[in-house]
Amino acid sequence: MATFNESAAGVYLITVTPFASDGALDLDSTDRMVDSYLERGVDGLTILGIMGEATKLTADESRRFAQRVIDRVDGRVPVIVGASAPGFAPMRELTAAVMDMGASGVMVAPAPNLRTDDQIVAYFDMVAETLGPDVPWVLQDHPVSTGVQMSTGVILKIIGNSPTCVMLKHEDSPGLAKLSAIRAASARGDVRRVAILAGNGGGLFLPEELTRGADGAMTGFAYPEMMVGVCRAHAAGDIEAAHDIFDAYLPLARYEQQTNIGLAVRKHIMADRGMIASATVRRPGPALSASDIADIARLTRRQERRLAELGRPS
Repeated sequence: MATFNESAAGVYLITVTPFASDGALDLDSTDRMVDSYLERGVDGLTILGIMGEATKLTADESRRFAQRVIDRVDGRVPVIVGASAPGFAPMRELTAAVMDMGASGVMVAPAPNLRTDDQIVAYFDMVAETLGPDVPWVLQDHPVSTGVQMSTGVILKIIGNSPTCVMLKHEDSPGLAKLSAIRAASARGDVRRVAILAGNGGGLFLPEELTRGADGAMTGFAYPEMMVGVCRAHAAGDIEAAHDIFDAYLPLARYEQQTNIGLAVRKHIMADRGMIASATVRRPGPALSASDIADIARLTRRQERRLAELGRPS
C-alpha cells in the first residue's frame, strides 16, 4: 500500500469507470486506463467518484472495479476510494473492503440533508468514528453536487476534530478566497496543515489554486498530462511555464466541463486516445451528437498545434 498522509501532493486523478458498449463493466479497459494514467505521471488515483459513475454501480461491481485498479497499480501510487454513502453501514462496509484490498484511504462528502454548521460537524465526527483510527480520509467539499455549503470555519473544525482527516478536496466555486483562508489558518497554527488538492472542473482554476496554496489537483481530464505538467512546473517555481501549459489545453478543458455531456466528452476523447475501448456512459447518461464530435475534433487539432509551439508532445 502506498503511503497517504498530510504531505500528499501532485495529481490524484479522478478516474472514469470503463464500460463495454453494452454497458457491462470493462475490466480489461480498466487495466489499460490505469497504465495510461501512470505513464502520464499521475501521483495517485481516486476511484468511485461522481465522474466515476459510482452511483450506477452495484455493490459487487464497485468492489470488483476497486480490486482491479488496486491490483493494477500494485502499490506504485496511492489509490483513494470514494466511500460516500446514504448511511454509515455501507460506508463502513465498503471502506473495510477496499482497505483490505490495499487502498490507501477513502474520500467522503457530506450527506445532502445537512443544513446547519452543527449538523455538518456532527456528521463528520460520526464519519471519523465509522472509518476508525487507522483509515486516512479525504474531506470532499463540493457544494454543487451535495448542496451542502461548508464554511471555512466548519472545515477547520472538522480537521481539528479528526486526526485521520489528512486531505481536503477543495471544489467550492468560487473558492480561491476560501483556499487562502484555510492556508492562512494553518500558517497561524490555528489548525494543523493538511494536504489540499483542487478539484474544480477539470482543473479550470488550477494555476491560481496552486498559487493560493493548493498542493495539487484531484480532478479528471482526458489529458491528465496537462495537470501533471502544470503542477510540476509550479512546484519547480516556473509559474509562467505552468500557465503556458495550462493555456494550451484550456479550450478543450472548458469544453469538457459542459453540464450533462462532460463525462461523455471525456470518455470520447479517452477512447480516441486508446486509453479505454469504448466511450460508453452507463444509463442514464448522455450521448454525443455529430456536432459535439466535430467540435471535439476541431478543438483537439487546435490543441495539438499549441502543444507543438510549446515543444510538448500531444
